[in-house]
Amino acid sequence: MTGDATTVIRPSAVLAEAAARAVVRELESRDVSQGGVWSASSGVWQRYDVPWNGIGGTRGSARLVGTIAAVYGTPSKYDITIYRVTTTDHGRESGWTVDTLCDDALQYADLTLATCPRAALVVPPTPDPFRRR
Repeated sequence: MTGDATTVIRPSAVLAEAAARAVVRELESRDVSQGGVWSASSGVWQRYDVPWNGIGGTRGSARLVGTIAAVYGTPSKYDITIYRVTTTDHGRESGWTVDTLCDDALQYADLTLATCPRAALVVPPTPDPFRRR
């Protein structure tokens, strides 16, 4: 494979308030600015293979293994919804998958991607039979 591989999580994984707080707290404590391997901001969690080791706190030889895309505040105010995961070539060559990347972040709430609650899928409305096509 060449290039990043993106997977849309269907149905999306939903972290309720307590789980969301636990995951975010732990990712922040493992931030690349503090010798960790995560760079987490609102909406994007990036996992590196090693802590950043460059001059002045830059990336150095650390390589991105994958990114988790999340929406904060949905479906409820303090929830977080994980909806897309991207793994890099380097990440996949190093053994990372969508599941292992998510599991690495979700472990702090005692969850895995397989055990994480999922968003309710809404059935789309039926087409109006009287509308012209």
